[in-house]
Amino acid sequence: MKKTVLLVDDTSSIRDLVKITLEEAGYAVLPAVDGLDGLKHLDGKPIHLVITDLNMPNMDGIEFIRNIRSMRDYLHTPILLFSTESAEVKKRAREAGATGMIEKPMMKEEMLTHVKRLAR
Repeated sequence: MKKTVLLVDDTSSIRDLVKITLEEAGYAVLPAVDGLDGLKHLDGKPIHLVITDLNMPNMDGIEFIRNIRSMRDYLHTPILLFSTESAEVKKRAREAGATGMIEKPMMKEEMLTHVKRLAR
C-alpha cells in the first residue's frame, strides 16, 4: 500500500513539482491550495506525512499545523514545513508541532530524504 502525503501549498507550480516528485517515488499525494483546503483531507483516513507551506491565504502553515495537532487521529503525523523565513518563524512552527523544515528552494534529493525518513 502506498503511503499518503498531504501536500499544502498555494503556489501551483511548487505543488505540481512536489506532487510529481513524490508520485514518481511511489507516494500517493493529496494536494491542497491552503490550510482550509488541507483540513478537508483530515477526515480520519490514513495520512503518513503532511508537507505544508508557511505563507498561504485563508489559513497559514502555522495555524494549519496547530489544527492538525488538535486532531486525535493526526496527533503524531509528521509535518514538514516549507519555508524561507527567519529563525523566529521556524521556532514558532516547531512550537506549533512541526516535525521539521525544508528550505525553499529545495533540492529534490533533500526533500525525498526527509519524506522517506518521516512518512510512517
